[in-house]
Amino acid sequence: MTTSTTDATPLASRELDELYRGFEQERLVPLWTEIGDLMPLHPTPAAQPHAWRWNTLLPLAERAGELVPVGRGGERRAIALANPGLGGAPYATPTLWAAIQYLGPREVAPEHRHTQNAFRFVVEGEGVWTVVNGDPVAMRRGDFLLTPGWNFHGHHNTGDQPMAWLDGLDIPFVHYTGSAFFEFGADAVSDVSTPDRSRAERLWAHPGLRPVSQTAQLTNSPIAAYRWEHTDAALTEQLDLEAEGHPGVVEPGHAAVRYSNPTTGGDVMATLRAEFHRLRAGTVTATRQEVGSAVWQVFSGRGTVRLGEREWQVGHGDLFVVPSWVPVTLEAETELNLFRFSDAPIFEALRQDRVQVKGQQR
Repeated sequence: MTTSTTDATPLASRELDELYRGFEQERLVPLWTEIGDLMPLHPTPAAQPHAWRWNTLLPLAERAGELVPVGRGGERRAIALANPGLGGAPYATPTLWAAIQYLGPREVAPEHRHTQNAFRFVVEGEGVWTVVNGDPVAMRRGDFLLTPGWNFHGHHNTGDQPMAWLDGLDIPFVHYTGSAFFEFGADAVSDVSTPDRSRAERLWAHPGLRPVSQTAQLTNSPIAAYRWEHTDAALTEQLDLEAEGHPGVVEPGHAAVRYSNPTTGGDVMATLRAEFHRLRAGTVTATRQEVGSAVWQVFSGRGTVRLGEREWQVGHGDLFVVPSWVPVTLEAETELNLFRFSDAPIFEALRQDRVQVKGQQR
C-alpha cells in the first residue's frame, strides 16, 4: 500500500493505518490504492488465449455419451470450454460460453427455456432436429441455428449415428449480471416431425425478401437456421468478385459474412454476433485487436493462428479463444473456413467498442 506522502511522521503513519483499518471495517476501498488495476492503460483480460483440439474433444464427448444419460437434472450432455485464466469456471471468456454438445442415436434432450441467448453451429453430421417453440429445425453440417432467450427448445436424434455440435451462449454475462431465469418444459420434444425446412425458414429465409405481414422490429432474428449452402455461396462469390477485380472482400484473400436479423439488419441476437470467414490458401490476415472477446471454430482447412505471443496450428473442428484486446492474425495453409462468434453487440451498445488494425484505431 502506498500514499502520496513520502515524509510522513510516525504519528501520521499511525493515523493513516487507522484510516485504512476503518476503510476495511466498513468494507470501503480507496481508489488511490487500486487505480492501476481498475483503470489500466489498455485492457488486461483475465482470460487467456487458448486452443482446444476437436480430435481430443470428440472422443471425450463420445465417452460421456456412453456414461452420462441425457434427461432431467443435467438436461444436456454439453461439455464447456474452460479458459485457463478464469480459475476453473466453465467459461470460454468472461462473457461467452462455448461447449461441445453430444446426442446419441435416438436420444431426446428434453425441452426447457432460459434467459440466456443460445445458438448451435454444426461442424459435421446430421440427423438431429432442434425443436424451438414447437417448430422442428433440421441440423446439418455448416448450419447456424438460433435459440434466442426464453424460447422453449429440445433436441431429438432421429438416426442411428451420434451427433456433436458447438453450443454458444451468453451464460457468463447473464450470470454476472444476476439476470438468469430457467423453466422446464416437456420431457419429450413437442413435435417429432422432421421437415426439411422449418416454418420460420419458410416465412423468413428468402434472401432480401421480408414478409409484408411481419412489420415488427425484433430484438432477435426470427430465422431459425442459416443454411450452409447460402453461406458457402456468399463466400464463394466474394472471392470470385475479388479475382475479377471487383470489391467485396474484407482484405486480399479474405471473405467474410455476418449473420443478420432481417427485421433490423443488425446482429442475430442482442448479446451475440456470429460470422463466417474464408481465407484463400496462402492468405495472411492483418493483425487485429478488438475490445470484447471471440471464439472461433475451424470448419475446414488448415492454418496457423497467432494470438499475442502464442501460436497454434489448427484444423477441422479445432476451437480457439481470443480475449479482449489480444492481437489475432490468421494464416491459411490451405483454403481455411472458420466460424466466429463474439460479444461485440454488448460493447457496441455500451459505446465501449474499439478496434485496432495494423496500428489504426477506430
